[in-house]
Amino acid sequence: MKTSGYIKEQLQRLYPDMVRWRRHLHQNPELSFQEVHTSRWIAEQLRAFGCEVREGVGGHGLLVTIKGDLAGPVVALRADIDALPIQDEKDCEYSSKVPGVMHACGHDGHTAALLAVASYYQQHKEELAGERRLLFQPAEEQTPGGAVRMIEDGALEGVDAIYGVHLWAPIPFGATSTKPGPFMAAADEFTLEIIGLGGHGGMPHKTVDTIVIGSSLVQAVQSIVGRNVDPLKPAVITIGSFQAGTTNNVIAERCVMKGTVRTFDEETRQLTHARLEQIINHTCSMHGAKYDYHMRIGYPPVVNDEKEASRFFRVSGELFGEANTIQSEAMMVAEDFSYYLEQVPGCFMFVGAGNEEIGATFAHHHPRFDIDERAMVHSAQLLIQMAEDFVAG
Repeated sequence: MKTSGYIKEQLQRLYPDMVRWRRHLHQNPELSFQEVHTSRWIAEQLRAFGCEVREGVGGHGLLVTIKGDLAGPVVALRADIDALPIQDEKDCEYSSKVPGVMHACGHDGHTAALLAVASYYQQHKEELAGERRLLFQPAEEQTPGGAVRMIEDGALEGVDAIYGVHLWAPIPFGATSTKPGPFMAAADEFTLEIIGLGGHGGMPHKTVDTIVIGSSLVQAVQSIVGRNVDPLKPAVITIGSFQAGTTNNVIAERCVMKGTVRTFDEETRQLTHARLEQIINHTCSMHGAKYDYHMRIGYPPVVNDEKEASRFFRVSGELFGEANTIQSEAMMVAEDFSYYLEQVPGCFMFVGAGNEEIGATFAHHHPRFDIDERAMVHSAQLLIQMAEDFVAG
């Protein structure tokens, strides 16, 4: 295995290309399940390196197989390629050219970093033990997600370990973090339509007021976490949308609410779902209303393999310093990398991309989100070193 210094030097030489690749993607984003041109462009770059590329994996995904001259295991590395339905409000030369769509979560940087990894491995096949399988995955941002479909198309067949990184603006450039065991939450989404009886605002006794019912439910569902869930088990229920009524003197006949449930273990997940539906049923029944309720099951929790998380702390500590290698708290955000970790051992890792000096301070999914692009080198280096450390045993 090449030294970390050599790998860093080779990736630094690729850094101008990473910036160019990332900015092209940032200017030309595509939404989940629509990554036609993105996928085609990535394939063109990979074939220019001389890589073997399989297109159309799990939709618009790409699978790159780089087999070394030496025997060894199969290690998979993953990047996501989709963007979000957000209007880019940055004032810079590489802001999105697509109205209402932007890379507001760093997936462009993930893709650029994995392209650099592909270039590096392709140039060092003669020294490579085993196989490196690179997954350029579509549709991470929207359930049911692209990971499931890539797995169905054979992306993990024969894989011994898998690693993924997320450029993370809340932690500064130079730092990295992860957590052994449950790291990121399961995220499920629900929609509820309450159907009452509308009428005159001055004659409420002749109506079934869905705003009153909906307001009661907003309060009532908060009791699930506070009074039904084990206080040592994290859970969140959030009502993110409440739409009802059109004017000041008409009682609304319909109310539509949308929300999310986030948990870390299956028992708590099932408990919150059951109690939520019970409270909806009883509250609507008490007020004489009907309802239409749908729960969409999202991604399972991201659970890092304990051994592979330990590998991260050792490898990252050697690369970036122990002071910059942080054990994260569990997080209520979700990631469909979880599906890969259900199948094979691995670790999902955060690489610091925040930097106040260049204005990279906005939260993920914000219209002015940006990253310190130097973090792409750290991402590529971490992925390569984790893979090579695994192979070395």
